[in-house]
Amino acid sequence: MKRSDPDRPIAAVGAIVVKDGHVLLIRRGKAPSYGIWSVPGGAVHLGESLRDAARREIREECGIEIDLTDVLEAVDRITRDAQGRTQYHYVVIDYLARWASGEVASASDSLEARWVAPADLSQYQMTSGTADVIRKMLAAGKREGVI
Repeated sequence: MKRSDPDRPIAAVGAIVVKDGHVLLIRRGKAPSYGIWSVPGGAVHLGESLRDAARREIREECGIEIDLTDVLEAVDRITRDAQGRTQYHYVVIDYLARWASGEVASASDSLEARWVAPADLSQYQMTSGTADVIRKMLAAGKREGVI
């Protein structure tokens, strides 16, 4: 699957994973947004359900198992080059999830992985809107009693 300069959007998943009031963040190890902090996730494989893709991505990037709750957000992540051409276009389905087991360790596509207190999100360089999505999902999860 061609990810840069695509001929169509790529379906992807992300997960806001919560443990003891902290959120799991990764520092991206690949483009787009190399070195930027984000929620873990990635592209859906052909024939793979969204939920299975979310569990696989978290396992591959962070080495942990999760329990998924609800889809709470769908966002476009579009990056353009200097000429305005679409360089990356992901349609990301974001889940809220709870940590189930395992120790967080940086793995395949991440440079670092760590648990972060929501009050500390502003200390991490993230793509535009990421911290807002995290806060929105945490508030919804608390309202609905899933975290």
